[in-house]
Amino acid sequence: MSAASAHLEQLPRSLQFTLGLGAVALAAFPFIGVDGQDYYIQMLSQMMILAIFAMSLDLLQGVTGLVSLGHAAFFGLAGYALAFITPDTGPVSLWWSLPLAAAGAGLAALVIGFFVVRTHGIYFIMVTMAFAQMIFYLFFDNKSLGGSDGIYVNFKPSTAIAGLTGGAELFDLENKVTFFYFTFVVLLLVYGFLRRVLFSPFGRTLAGIRVNEHRMRAMGYGTMWYKLTAFTLAGALAGVAGYLWAAQTGFVNPELLGFHLSAHAIMMVILGGMGNFAGAIVGAFAFEYLMHVFKDVTKHWQLLMGSFIVLVVILAPRGLLGLGQSLLNRMGNRAATAPAGAEERKQHV
Repeated sequence: MSAASAHLEQLPRSLQFTLGLGAVALAAFPFIGVDGQDYYIQMLSQMMILAIFAMSLDLLQGVTGLVSLGHAAFFGLAGYALAFITPDTGPVSLWWSLPLAAAGAGLAALVIGFFVVRTHGIYFIMVTMAFAQMIFYLFFDNKSLGGSDGIYVNFKPSTAIAGLTGGAELFDLENKVTFFYFTFVVLLLVYGFLRRVLFSPFGRTLAGIRVNEHRMRAMGYGTMWYKLTAFTLAGALAGVAGYLWAAQTGFVNPELLGFHLSAHAIMMVILGGMGNFAGAIVGAFAFEYLMHVFKDVTKHWQLLMGSFIVLVVILAPRGLLGLGQSLLNRMGNRAATAPAGAEERKQHV
């Protein structure tokens, strides 16, 4: 199996069509009247935010081959950035606070990445986790940064543009449906951007580093700088997700910086299928949905979730998207062979 096939860079049109239908259904959900619709809209918004987070990790894990156990640090830092820059008297502007939070997360990723990309394999995993735990305890033990209790974000960001809207908001993020569609648009933009990156010369170089870094270095590529750029970009995109999470929930705490959220993101990427950012989206939705189902079944839901992940890794090593691709290929092969078999029987008669 080729590296491209193993990492699901290309999907068959039938699977692309199925995913497109899923996106249309997601966009149409607020118009479907169901009991507890506000709750489900909020839950789907959180799933989309985590899908953005999972895609940012997939740039490292699925494309570049770097497994990070500290990726949640950048997610949480952007959430804290929104909490710190939001005054007690009113909302902060979305149009400069979101880029600022993402840039702050990217800057932290640049500084940390300068040290961690020099390591390889298990050492890279452990060093990323070590840096993340340092940041976690920095916030956890520091009362001036909120301590273990966290910080409230009292206002959702404002969408008013000074001089153009006269102080009026373009759209109200306090409205759950509006926030849902804003998150949906950001999800599509991040997906489109990452797919463009994947098939750019930069993305092809990252894929080459994943397959054989020594050969890429022998060909003259500065692999460390490529990995550092990917690490920084992934951190900035994780910051976008963390900003949206803080804006929606109105609260941040050190758990957003911790090891568990990083591990959840890794499981999302593995569950959906690595190397194709649609897999990260599918994995995030599937993981969150199953987590809610398993929590309703038993308080030991981690046992059920862990068992399910193990089964997926054993039975479908390319994730749910790879499983769907295999099923569609089998259906296509059966449809192609059925007419030929019928023709042979007719000639025999």
